[in-house]
Formats: sequence, structure tokens, C-alpha cells
Amino acid sequence: MTTGFILIVIGALCGGSFGLPSKFVRQGTPWETLWGPFFFFATVLLPLLAGPALVKDLFGVCGSLTPAQWLGPVGFGFLWGLGSMTLGLSFAFVGLSLAYAINYGVQIAFGTIVPALIFTPSVFGTTKGTLMLVGAAVCIVGVIVSGKAAWLKEQGGGPSQAPRHLATGIAVAVLSGVLCACYALAFGFGDGVLKQASAPPFANPPWRASFAVTALALWGGSLSACGYCAFKLTANQTWGTLVRPGMLPVFAIALAMALLHDGAIACFGVGSPMLGTLGVSVGYAIFMSLAIFTGTVNGFLAGEWRGASPRAVNGIRIALAVLVAGVCILAYANAISQ
Repeated sequence: MTTGFILIVIGALCGGSFGLPSKFVRQGTPWETLWGPFFFFATVLLPLLAGPALVKDLFGVCGSLTPAQWLGPVGFGFLWGLGSMTLGLSFAFVGLSLAYAINYGVQIAFGTIVPALIFTPSVFGTTKGTLMLVGAAVCIVGVIVSGKAAWLKEQGGGPSQAPRHLATGIAVAVLSGVLCACYALAFGFGDGVLKQASAPPFANPPWRASFAVTALALWGGSLSACGYCAFKLTANQTWGTLVRPGMLPVFAIALAMALLHDGAIACFGVGSPMLGTLGVSVGYAIFMSLAIFTGTVNGFLAGEWRGASPRAVNGIRIALAVLVAGVCILAYANAISQ
């Protein structure tokens, strides 16, 4: 159990930090020049390299699936990829702190409620379902408080974007949270993949079989995220930036981001089952709360709130506390039987 706890903490630190290296890219680098390689590394290359080590005969498992088995994970992975892409855009619009707070807040709320509505709608007639709704509502309040803090920062003269960029960035961050929540649906529709990966001749234990679903979701996400970056590279005529001199540091930053991003997924995937029955509740609460906190702290370290008014800074702190409270309520709801 100790190992599982350590892995979840490491995963949360990675999840809240994968956007931080983007702050060190050379000024003037087009968005798609950094994020295109990042999405390629995170959703194509790393799963291809690490997947076979995590899942016994991964490609054999994938080749044995019927369309009905792989369509759900790949399809919802495609939507998750759109969410990850819009999260990358929101980093550019509103910074790390606000983007993480809004994305994770919305993602937690939708990622909890929507799968329950689809797979176990009867839960909403119980105490458990009521607590899930309360926790989701608290997370949404945290998102609203985050937006208010950003507006106060704008009014207080801190470093920020133009007002229209602030409004656009908040909207993009909310949209990214809704779409990123589709990752939970990819797993919700991944039972067929889990059974296939666990059955002979593959015989993967449950924690390894789950990475077969992860790989399919990531590859589905590559279609949308990498596709959008390819579109931007074409529309902005920036393909040439990928081969210009001095691009090695940009690729290194993109790779570091991808390692942190996929490291978060891997650590949670391995660590959560090690906590036993606590994995879904306590493990989830620890992971999401610490990831939100880490993302917020990284925003402060990157100087995003330098010069902001005390009301704005207190606002984002309050938003963080509200979001963590919402996560804890949801974790408690997951822990009770009904």
C-alpha cells in the first residue's frame, strides 16, 4: 500500500507539472511547433515504446479485438485528445494556475457524473449519488471562483492577457475539462478490452490489462490532438519551424512534457490498484487534489500572479481550497456503499 501511495503522489506531481516546461520555450515559438511534437511523443511514440513493456503482447491484444470492443476507448480517446489540445491552448491564454484549476475542476465534475448517468443511473436515488452531485457542484463553484480570481488579477494590473483573451481562455479551459472527462468514458466502455487482455493466451493481471485501454485511448487522442497541430502547422505555414536550427531545446521540452504527462497516467494506473478498495476513493482524492495544488503552485513559480492584487491571489487560493473540498466529497461518495 505504501508503494501505491508513493506512486499516486509522484503521478499527481507529474500531472500538475507537465505544462510547466512550456514556460521555458523560446519566445516567439509558434504554439503548434511545441505542442505538435508533445502530442506526438505523448500519444504515439511513448505508448508504442512503453505499452509492450506494460501489457503482455499488447499488439496481439489489439489485433484480436472486435470493432465493438475497441471503438469506445478509441472514440472517447479521440474526444479526450481534443480536450488535451484545448488545455494546451488554455495554458497559452490564461496561464498554468487558472487553466489547471478550471480544467481539473470541470473534468472532475463531469468525469464523475456523466459515467454514473450512463452506467449506474440508479445511484442518484441514494446517499452516494446525492454526495456525488454535491461534490460535483462544489467543484463547479471552485471553477467559478477561479474565473473570478482571474478577472480580479486582470483588473489589478498583474501580468495577464487582454480581456478578450481572458474570456476566451476561460471558455477554452472549461471546454477542455468537459472533453478531458471523456477519458473516464474511454475506460467505462473498455470492459471488452480488459477481458480480452486478461484472458488466455495473454493472461495479463488487471493492472496490466488496464494499460491496453490506456494505449487505445491515447492513440485515439493522437488522431485529434496531432491532427489539429498538423492543421495549424499547415494553416500557419509553420512546418518549416520543425527543422530550423536551434529546435533541439524545443523538442527536449516537448519530450519532458510528454514524459510528465504519461508518467502521471502510468503512476496512477499502477498505484491505484495497490491501494485496494481505497484506490478509487482515497487514491483519486490524493491524485486530483495534489495535481490541482501542484498546477497552481507552478503558476505562481512561473510568475503568472506577480503583481496581482491581494484579492486576486486570495481568490485563487480560495478556489483551490473549494476544488480540493469537492474532490474529497466525491472521494467519500466513492467510498460508501450506497
